Amino acid sequence: MDDDKIRQSFMPAGQTENFLKHLRQFPTSSYFRRMAPRRVPRFAFEYCDTGAGDDVGIAHNWASLDGVKIVPRYGVTAVSPPVDVELFGTRYAAPIGIAPMGGPSMVWPGADLILAKAAQAARVPYTLGVVGGATIEQVAAVAPDVFWLQMYRFARNDHKIGFDLVRRAAAAGVKVLTLTVDTPVRTIRSREAYAGLGWEFKPDLRMFAEMLMRPRWLMALLRNGYPRFASMQEYAGGLTATNDIIRFARSEMGGAFLWDEIARFRDAWKGPMTVKGIMHPEDAEKALSLGIDGIWVSNHGGRQIEALAPTIDVLPAIAEVVGTRATILFDSGVRSGQDVMRALALGAQAAFAGKAFLWSLAALGEEGPAQLIDLFMNDLRGSLGQIGAQSPAEARAAKVVHPTRIAF
Repeated sequence: MDDDKIRQSFMPAGQTENFLKHLRQFPTSSYFRRMAPRRVPRFAFEYCDTGAGDDVGIAHNWASLDGVKIVPRYGVTAVSPPVDVELFGTRYAAPIGIAPMGGPSMVWPGADLILAKAAQAARVPYTLGVVGGATIEQVAAVAPDVFWLQMYRFARNDHKIGFDLVRRAAAAGVKVLTLTVDTPVRTIRSREAYAGLGWEFKPDLRMFAEMLMRPRWLMALLRNGYPRFASMQEYAGGLTATNDIIRFARSEMGGAFLWDEIARFRDAWKGPMTVKGIMHPEDAEKALSLGIDGIWVSNHGGRQIEALAPTIDVLPAIAEVVGTRATILFDSGVRSGQDVMRALALGAQAAFAGKAFLWSLAALGEEGPAQLIDLFMNDLRGSLGQIGAQSPAEARAAKVVHPTRIAF
């Protein structure tokens, strides 16, 4: 086979040259992580890379994913399979999505729109965090076909802000609305605190020095401004300064959604809705009883508390309870197409990554997310082909050796 044919069999269609441009430097997401501290200020890297406490929860997520082993079957497929999937009535290029993140613009200024554009170009879901650095309307303009929205709880005045966000999401054409339930309190992330990041963004002299040592990041900051909670600005009574908006948003936001509140938002939102942060089969069953369309299995990536079970360990029990009654989504620790395959094999219909996309931004700036999506898609195709699955759905039929599988 000549070089061109080898490339075409290996590469994601339509993005061959861009992918090859950076493949040698960044062949997996871990190479983005290695490069990231050299490209962004130290506080930005600590923000994207850390978790709660001493990062034990992150390590456990990774270790449990690595512990999932699959027994392959051969003689059933000769080529890499297609990986497109349907989620909530929309066809996507792969069962790979960008998870909601708070403040990705801390890692690379302007990150929210960069991520949205990359997802739109690749036709994979992009979930904007409601406290992200771009408004609902801005993201809808650049990612109309793949735009999902994640929301936190704003309970004051009978959820006035929350229901208005639902109105704006509907007007903007958001595909899926996600309510996050796994953040009842905000916890301390030690590496963030040590790097100088607190409740607000107030750079000290050390942080300014770090910025000056990273000119590409600084230029992006000058173009895009300080990170801010963009979608919250219109509720802030005319406040425009970044920290004023952050203070306002945090005064309004608090606690995790209660089941009766979820029921009200289910009634208000006419499109597909997921609940993110489910870790117990009985909670999944409760969500289903309220008409929720998607069960998003997540431990918040180990960023809230490090003592939680790894997400992959609870996924099989939740998948067994949910069956075909809802779509099962997965996150927490996803670093590769092989991790996506593992989640599919244990019952998910799609897997989402967050931290890996932040590494890609830190290491490669605006080109990073598109490169990472291509890496994920190529790795997923190869992984499914290697185990004899001819589609993402067939991964679930694979024989899985899973050393830690929690029984409820």
